[in-house]
Amino acid sequence: MNGGRGAGRGPAFAKPKEKNSVVLLKLWHYLAKYRWIIIFAAVLSILGNALGLLSPRLSGAAINAIENNAGVQFPIVIRYVILMVVVAAASSLIGWGLSAIMIRLSRNVVSKMRKDLFDHLTTLPISFFDTHQTGDVLSILSYDVDTVGATLSTDLTQIISSLVTVVGSFIMMVSIAPELLLVFVVTIPCSIAITRWRAKIVRPLFSKRSRMLGAMNGYSEEAVSGLKTIRAYHQEQEFNDRFKTHNDNAVHATWHADHTAAVTGPTVNLINNLSLAAVSVFGALLYMGGKILLGDVSSFVLYSRKFSGPINEFANILAEIQSSLAAAERVLGLLALTPEPADAPDAKSIADCRGHIEFRDVSFGYEEDNTVLHHINFTAAPGKVMAIVGETGCGKTTMINLLMRFYDVTAGQILLDGADIRSLKREELRRQFTMVLQDTWLFDGTVFENIAYGRDGVTREDVEAAAKAAHIHDMILSLPNGYDTIVTGSGNSISKGQKQLLTIARAMLISSPMLILDEATSNVDTQTEKRIQDAMLQLMQGRTCFIIAHRLSTITGADCILVMDKGRIVESGTHQELLQKKGTYFELYHAQFDRPQDAA
Repeated sequence: MNGGRGAGRGPAFAKPKEKNSVVLLKLWHYLAKYRWIIIFAAVLSILGNALGLLSPRLSGAAINAIENNAGVQFPIVIRYVILMVVVAAASSLIGWGLSAIMIRLSRNVVSKMRKDLFDHLTTLPISFFDTHQTGDVLSILSYDVDTVGATLSTDLTQIISSLVTVVGSFIMMVSIAPELLLVFVVTIPCSIAITRWRAKIVRPLFSKRSRMLGAMNGYSEEAVSGLKTIRAYHQEQEFNDRFKTHNDNAVHATWHADHTAAVTGPTVNLINNLSLAAVSVFGALLYMGGKILLGDVSSFVLYSRKFSGPINEFANILAEIQSSLAAAERVLGLLALTPEPADAPDAKSIADCRGHIEFRDVSFGYEEDNTVLHHINFTAAPGKVMAIVGETGCGKTTMINLLMRFYDVTAGQILLDGADIRSLKREELRRQFTMVLQDTWLFDGTVFENIAYGRDGVTREDVEAAAKAAHIHDMILSLPNGYDTIVTGSGNSISKGQKQLLTIARAMLISSPMLILDEATSNVDTQTEKRIQDAMLQLMQGRTCFIIAHRLSTITGADCILVMDKGRIVESGTHQELLQKKGTYFELYHAQFDRPQDAA
């Protein structure tokens, strides 16, 4: 009974919204390694912006030279103009170098962050993947990480430059006409107040946008992977309508976030333009009163633009910053998820596994209030074949999940050679099993690589011997490049049955003391299945085997058959013993073969 594993699939990583400072502090973990590069970039930014701050001063000096000399001595003006060109060129060159450094820094941080995410995903418990959409996780790995990287490469540089420009412009304006700074006493607090107010509104909207995009990506991944089934059942319109709903939600969330954020920039820009107009008016009055030179008025106006410009720019990039913080929150939220519990400090190694398995009063539920296995008791002696049968959802696969410690039991014990499997090292425990699953998996690579997967130092002869035992050798030779033929991860270049045979050949190369076959022949035809059964008998020799099967013909030779119903073992025994009981197994057998006269 697997009910409950897929329940509640939805937006991942729900957690309270963290303060910006907390998110930035966590991001510093990735930047700390490059602290000297960041310091060098800050020095370049200060130098480049300091040079840029000289231009208004030089411009004012040129104007004053014209005014003071009544239009003569143009060489002085030309000298100032040349200096302005040199300063502008040097500032631009430094800016180019700074951008190159920050882009490289962003690339390194994004690469490290994405690797950490992927590595962390491999440590998460199976329960995580049972309850979260693959598309949402992929959205974090791609879209959210790239969003954080964009901020590091562009917005961070712009913020540093803005800080230098604001401070430098303020110093210059104080040196020119301190009285004109009174204009900013009113306008700057207004700009800051509006920016902070809008930031509080925008941040949750960008968090929602990320969630909606993740949900849309999750649905898209689900639909694309099941496209054949969708077409077979003529459900294209139904899925198109559902996608439209997800797409509309994502578009609305994006529009709402961007629209709300876009209001901030023009509002702050309006305030800055009003401050510029006020500076021009009061500067003109001071000039007419003989309190200031015309060139100084011009310089002050230019510095005021440089002073208010970064504030306006910050308002404009507020959307990107809030979007990045929301994306970083999802990235960090995934990284903060608790990995699969570590082995106990006193966890034991497995020296010589015999393969003696005992389930002792085992109960389990994927959720606290939903127990799916009830008081399971049985013993599997070394080298014996245990078959587990029952209706869909009765708990067969759940038992295997517990045996592999993908989940831990809620109550009771599972013993391996007399030791509770929770007291053993998890990685070593899983190495004692070879699994052939109903859901076959191939990766992008050659046929040889896919069969050799899971065992080091495999020779071509070993792979061919396994393929022959799995009755797949001739099919492989018929491929364009034989064992060197590239197959895709989806396996679309070969049939499902051939995929199944490849995974069976893969299992034959691994010499572990225990074997799990979960509907291992479900995707092959009856004739091929019979041939594989002979290969399976060879594969199972000397191993403790657990076979989950719907085709009861595949387990008639099992040493013990466990019949499950609603999470309980209701019958156990050999094939003939169970038929003689004329109970649940008897009904399952006749329901499948519809030959009661032969079974008697």
